[in-house]
Amino acid sequence: MSDHLLHLTDRDMSREELAKRGTVLVDFWASWCGPCRMIGPAVEKLADEFAGRAQVGKLNVDENADSAMEYNVASIPTLVVFKDGVEVERVVGVQPPKALSAMLERHL
Repeated sequence: MSDHLLHLTDRDMSREELAKRGTVLVDFWASWCGPCRMIGPAVEKLADEFAGRAQVGKLNVDENADSAMEYNVASIPTLVVFKDGVEVERVVGVQPPKALSAMLERHL
């Protein structure tokens, strides 16, 4: 597991907390979700690839339902890029690692 990957909770997902982090990619996932498990290794690699430039984290929607509701996450995996606390891009479903990297790169 990546040393740079954040394990986020509802407490971390307020606009103020996200704004402190700069550019953040959040993977909304659940342990029972097959596609979430498929994309997990790519998300971990992104955390290492973007260390020092952006932050990458995972938020378990079963354990943090308030954030899932607040950000209108209806399907998982949902990956959202926040810049200074504001959502700037979102994708739903399994994505190729290069597409995720490009998505994050666009917002640096």
